[in-house]
Amino acid sequence: MLKKTYLEKQGVCMVTFNVKFEGASKVELVGEWNNWIPEVMKRKRDGSFWITKRLKKGREYRFRYLIDGHLWENDSQADRYVPNPYGSMDSVVIC
Repeated sequence: MLKKTYLEKQGVCMVTFNVKFEGASKVELVGEWNNWIPEVMKRKRDGSFWITKRLKKGREYRFRYLIDGHLWENDSQADRYVPNPYGSMDSVVIC
């Protein structure tokens, strides 16, 4: 699930990424806002994972989740999906 909060005066969109992958012990958010460097998501008691990112308003950002260091997944609640150079799709969040 993607939750967006806009800080109009700052031109910022706060996006909280919240996902649950059964059996996952580690989930990382990977996106083009930081050159696809994996960021470890925090784990909740219910087994879901979350992270909040401060992104520039008025832009689109590609992203994916890296599960346990080897499995790539998209977000089922992404604003849209676009093909990537590896033959699969990337999730997109629109701020």
